[in-house]
Amino acid sequence: MIEDQPQVLFVDDDSKAGELFLRFCIDEEFEPHVFQRAADALDFLRQHGAAVVVTDLSMPGMDGLALMEEIQRIDPDTAMIMMTGFATVDVAIKAMKLGAVDFLKKPYDMDVLIAIIRRCVRTGTLKRENRLLKRQLNHERQHLGMIGKSSALRSVQGIIEKIADIRCHVIIEGESGTGKELVARAIHEQSQDADRPFVVIDCGAMTESLLESELFGHEKGAFTGAAHSKKGLLETASGGTVFLDEICNISDAMQVKLLRVVQEGQVTRVGSLQPISVDLRFLAATNQNMEQMVSEGRFREDLYHRLHVIKISIPPLRQRPEDIPLLTQHFIAEFAQRYSRDVTSFDAKSMQRLYEYPWPGNIRELKNIIERHVALAESEPMTIEFPDLVHTEVSSVMPDISDWPSLGELEYRYIQQVLAHTGGNREQAAELLGINKSTLWRKLR
Repeated sequence: MIEDQPQVLFVDDDSKAGELFLRFCIDEEFEPHVFQRAADALDFLRQHGAAVVVTDLSMPGMDGLALMEEIQRIDPDTAMIMMTGFATVDVAIKAMKLGAVDFLKKPYDMDVLIAIIRRCVRTGTLKRENRLLKRQLNHERQHLGMIGKSSALRSVQGIIEKIADIRCHVIIEGESGTGKELVARAIHEQSQDADRPFVVIDCGAMTESLLESELFGHEKGAFTGAAHSKKGLLETASGGTVFLDEICNISDAMQVKLLRVVQEGQVTRVGSLQPISVDLRFLAATNQNMEQMVSEGRFREDLYHRLHVIKISIPPLRQRPEDIPLLTQHFIAEFAQRYSRDVTSFDAKSMQRLYEYPWPGNIRELKNIIERHVALAESEPMTIEFPDLVHTEVSSVMPDISDWPSLGELEYRYIQQVLAHTGGNREQAAELLGINKSTLWRKLR
């Protein structure tokens, strides 16, 4: 017996059927075993396990249905195929309820049976690999929902653990696509307020008037279309956590209003003069350097210092390349299940390209590329075949300063490169650029 090959058991009291089965399995990539008694097959299964069991229905002693019941108790992952010369709808239903993956009526085509077994073996192998991968990922993932083992990531996790029970405001800095919202959720879920609301507000996705109405709420008749009074998100989230994503996009006037909430714990609905007390923890995220913005007068210093009790800086993916293999395997498993693809890995050359690429879009870009390849996968292992990861080397020779483009030209070129990378998809391009779609549209105009 070859231990590293999948074991396939064929159970039929007809010895000639077993001999024929063995002849058809000579060149297969599984180890066949023939039994004339169900009890003998069960003894083997208990000692060695099996990927697939093919069983006849009518046999002396234990019949096929009783055998399937025992197999289900011993190892529910074993694929079972029922065959019988007395096929009825009732028998077929019973077999399927017991977990049979297929039901063949005698006389059957042996080539068809072998094809079904091959499919079951492949599916079982993939399930086992996915379970092993999940165990590995869970081991590396820690308890904060973050995948990776780099020292940079562990440093972030260490800060989250330290502030888990401290109800303080936090600034989360990091490039677009590094997982700022994931860090914010981890902070909230590890806190004593984990059962309270966690409200996400995208400060760059709304106009100032809409943002004010969403944050503070409004009274009936406060503006055209305000037919009813409405609680704002800050009021709704009281007692919990508010995640202000891309806070640097809000106007100076909105910063003043937000400062009052952070400083005094009060909100005032649009169209009202009556303040409402709220108890909130703010987690503010940005892909910009807030200290520099404060020094340049582009962000209020008083609001910055109110929010800056703790700062967490998330390293870009290029600074923690040792996390790329684990992230890659996680995303492959996720999308293979979503799109029903029998793939588990990239080939060695492709993994090297993933490892060496600088990832300007960080984890979001990595996830996007892996999703595309899994969705289009035709073979295992997968190969990076598209010009996604073209990495041009920068010349060490400095050009003449007269050839240097303006900042506007550089921005235009970069936006065009990102659009080319996303195949013209402006929504994906905006995500990679860390801006909203309306901002991208204005820049393109």
